[in-house]
Order: sequence, then C-alpha cells, then structure tokens
Amino acid sequence: MLSQPGLKAVGRSQKPVRVNLAYLFTLPAAALIAVVVLAPIAIVIALSFTDYTLGSTEWSGVGLRNYGELLHDKAFVNALSNTALYVTVVVSMSVLLGLILAILVHDSGRLRRVYEVIFFLPVASTMVALGIVWKFLLHSRIGPVNEVIAALGFPRVDFFNNPSIAIFALAAIGVWHLVGFNMILFLAGLTGIPRDLYQAAAIDGADGFWDRLFRVTWPMLGPTTVFVTITSSITAFQVFDTVAVITHGGPGGSTEVILYQLYQASFQYFETGYASALTVVFLLIMMAISVVQIVAARGVHYS
Repeated sequence: MLSQPGLKAVGRSQKPVRVNLAYLFTLPAAALIAVVVLAPIAIVIALSFTDYTLGSTEWSGVGLRNYGELLHDKAFVNALSNTALYVTVVVSMSVLLGLILAILVHDSGRLRRVYEVIFFLPVASTMVALGIVWKFLLHSRIGPVNEVIAALGFPRVDFFNNPSIAIFALAAIGVWHLVGFNMILFLAGLTGIPRDLYQAAAIDGADGFWDRLFRVTWPMLGPTTVFVTITSSITAFQVFDTVAVITHGGPGGSTEVILYQLYQASFQYFETGYASALTVVFLLIMMAISVVQIVAARGVHYS
C-alpha cells in the first residue's frame, strides 16, 4: 500500500523533467527560426522608421515619415493597382484552368502521367528563363505569335509595349506558369473523393457531367480550392521576374508592381528606409489577404 503513493510521487517528479527536456530539444529549431526569420523581419521594421540609405554611416529616426510618403506616392498607388489587377487575373484563371485540366486529366487513363508531366513542365522552369522565351514568342516583329496573327490577316499586336494590354500579357505568362501546379493539387483532391458518392448521386438522378461537377466534385474540392487560392494569391503577389526581364515596369509604369518598385528603391536609389517601409506594407497586405481567405474558408467542409 505504501509503494503506490511513492510511485505516484515519482511520476509527478518526472513529468516536469520530461516537459523541460521537450523544450530543450526545440531550442535549436527555435533559435534557427529566430535568426533566419524573426530577426530579419524585426530589422526591416526598425529600418522602416529611419532615413537609412545603403552604405551610409549616418542615419536617424524619422518616425512614420516613410509610411506617409508611401500614402502620397503616386508610383506606389500605381504599383499597388497593377499588382491587384495582375493577382486578380492570375488567381482566377489559374484556379479555373487548373480545375478544368485536373478533371480532364483525371479520366485520361494511361496517358494521365504523360499529361501531368507536360502541364507541370512550366512549374519546374525558372521565371527568368520563361520570361526570355515569352519575350521572343510575343515580340511584335519577329515573334511566332505575331507571325500567326499577321498570317491570319490581323494587325500585329505589340503585347509588351502597349500600356493597355502589357499587364495582361504578363498575367498570361503567370497563368501559364502556375496552372500546372494547381492542376496537380486538384488531381490530389479528386483522387480523395470516394467513388461511392458518384454512385449515390447517380441513383438520385445526378448522373450527368455537370450534375456530378456541381453536386459532388466541386463541393468535395472545397478544401483543395481554398488551399489552391491562397497559394496562388501568395505566388501571384510575388511577381517580379517577368517584369524585370521583359518590361522593366513599362511602358509608362503600366506594369510596375510592388516588388519591382521595392527593388528599385533598394538597389537603384539605395533608399533602404523607404524600401523597408514598402516591405512592411507588402507583408501586411499578404497577411491580410491570407487571413481573409482563411476566415472565409471556415464554412468549407473538410471530409
């Protein structure tokens, strides 16, 4: 009888030790996160309240002046609107086309693996290389696309030098690059849908393609759609490579996006304080979009 309380006492004394060891084992990972992730963010936030320029030995705090300049900077407002337009086109089209391709490829039988590889190839390529290729393909004079347009009797289109369509040309490249990745994610979601649901839907009269799509497939792909939308939004907001390689923000600032403006402020004008404020605003925008999408997805059914 006396041994049982003793054993309980030993168990109580060992529990804190085990908890402390658990925290001890997490220290290396926590230290790495602090050094690699948290410390740079803290430094950027601190620099956003200064007038520091790259390489300068003298700098001082300016409070919220950099953020005030952002609000009154027409270039920032233009970059923000261009980025929003780019993200809207890329996310909507890449999600829709990714879903359509996934449905078509899912029932393609033996050729499914071949189609998966073909559509995923753009994802495996770097955007700089893709930008150079598309700059040639859509060139107004020597591009194959304009050669086809001219052969059909239509006037040539200067895709990257027309302020009205340049951002849409870049968005088309973004969609082409992203749709394969979204297709793979939707394929994974389609594989997880039980076949019994389609059989039950057929018994209830929903045996047509569109009936199955809107009553079974689409609702069951709700969680996948939320994930694809969030990842596509984050990727689209980070557009930089194609702008830097193809248009350089032109013509007339019609393709200048937030990250390209940040690059110019940091490495062309060396306005590190202003660029840091721009970085903080960019991070807040991305966080806000992610939070809104996650909150909106709370009603999605996860099976």
